[in-house]
Amino acid sequence: MDKLELAEQIAVVSGCLYLSWRIIKYVWSFLEVEEDPVTVLVTGAAGQIGYALVPMIARGEMLGPNRPVILHLLDIEPAAEALNGVKMELIDAAFPLLKGVVATTNVVEACTDVDIAIMVGGFPRKDGMERKDVMSKNVSIYKAQASALHYTIDGFSQRFSLLLPLLIVLLVANPANTNALILKEFAPSIPEDNITSLTRLDHNRALGQISEKLNVHVSDVKNVIIWGNHSSTQYPDVNHATVSTDKGTKYVRELVNNDHWLNTEFITTVQQRGAAIIKARKLSSALSAASAACDHIRDWVLGTPKGTWVSMGVYSDGSYGVPPGLIYSFPVTCEKGEWSIVQGLKIDEFSRAKMDATAEELIEEKALAYSCLH
Repeated sequence: MDKLELAEQIAVVSGCLYLSWRIIKYVWSFLEVEEDPVTVLVTGAAGQIGYALVPMIARGEMLGPNRPVILHLLDIEPAAEALNGVKMELIDAAFPLLKGVVATTNVVEACTDVDIAIMVGGFPRKDGMERKDVMSKNVSIYKAQASALHYTIDGFSQRFSLLLPLLIVLLVANPANTNALILKEFAPSIPEDNITSLTRLDHNRALGQISEKLNVHVSDVKNVIIWGNHSSTQYPDVNHATVSTDKGTKYVRELVNNDHWLNTEFITTVQQRGAAIIKARKLSSALSAASAACDHIRDWVLGTPKGTWVSMGVYSDGSYGVPPGLIYSFPVTCEKGEWSIVQGLKIDEFSRAKMDATAEELIEEKALAYSCLH
């Protein structure tokens, strides 16, 4: 067989293989089975964050473009009419992934058979209120909701989809870290690793500040860290953060080349961003908080990109000298619905002091919350 005949045969075989692949792909597109729907609870659904969040979930921004969802929307009785309006809008939007909506003021009904719970509703601090007054209100709210979630666990083994091994919970309502502890106290059937709080908003704010400072796309910045509480004591840390450039991956500190800015203005800007938005909008962060909640759940369930970590408020195991038993924000990676704290990062004296200060605040908040339990 000469070279020309061999080349012709290779071309024929290659063409047949390519045609077969196209036929198989075309047939398979008709045989694909729709994935099981996931039921997502959103509390405080008639509020600003809830109103911004539920269409994101229904559009697939949280669980991906192929995962159907059922939404359970919960709010308090005075918001019942507004809550029904949210349900009407969801129906009117005709989201292809949305397979059902339950809008209710009944905690037990809302919490029944849910796979993911996003706790947005809480009692905000008002003028003249002491911290203990606010904490006492939230203890009452989360005691009822946690108890309802606790009893929904029994049905999981019969009905749960393969996407998640068990109910997962995200606390958004402030004080988010400590509210997560309260919920854990009254929902003992939910593993402690399945209850988290939102610091992804602060993480995203830190990414945004660095991208603006360096005039780079935010997707090129990664591995900032939010340590501690979702409060003004949080510590936004860029010591391990990097930027993808035309000349390769560079550390943020190297590119910014201004330690004073990174150790002062950058930190306070991220810490006080929520207050700045309230001053500008006359309303608290809603769109960015909703987007961060989607980011948090998506990475937790579907996994973090290789080589990237994110910030999540999780139950401390003592890593980095943080007292066990606090819900504290760490850098984490996620895979198959489970998170792991990134280990082995070098902590300098400046960072140690900041991390300890925010831990002290969480210890105080925990003591205050537990004093309201009895």
